[in-house]
Amino acid sequence: MIIAIGSDHGGYALKVLVVEQLRAEGHQVIDGGAFNAERSDYPDFARFVGEALQQGRAERGILLCGSGVGACVAANKMRGIRACVCHDTYSARQGVEHDDMNVLVLGGRVIGCELAFELVRAFLSARFNGGERYIARLKKVEALELER
Repeated sequence: MIIAIGSDHGGYALKVLVVEQLRAEGHQVIDGGAFNAERSDYPDFARFVGEALQQGRAERGILLCGSGVGACVAANKMRGIRACVCHDTYSARQGVEHDDMNVLVLGGRVIGCELAFELVRAFLSARFNGGERYIARLKKVEALELER
């Protein structure tokens, strides 16, 4: 799978480990930075990951910042992006299955690398259910985007 990933300085250390793990598991990674731990701004990386998905250059996205919250808020401002902070495997899987989540957001200062690896695996292995009620809900979410 092709994964777009980005982080600010708060998520940088964990991002390095996640990128390494993704590549070891055979995924193609489009890394939009940050490329060091110097101060950087999460909206820039949310834009990078969101545009990669919008343009079809990536199938899924992963964002990291200190808590995950800022990157999640920024990513969800973009049309077609459904980003969620997940720090448990149930949400990482179920968010894709029921809500067609396409961006996993992690807090680099909140969780460790082993949990991050499990969350990424749960997120990437999940598929949207496609059931009638889930599609109806997704259409309502898409209608909210058009109202802005």
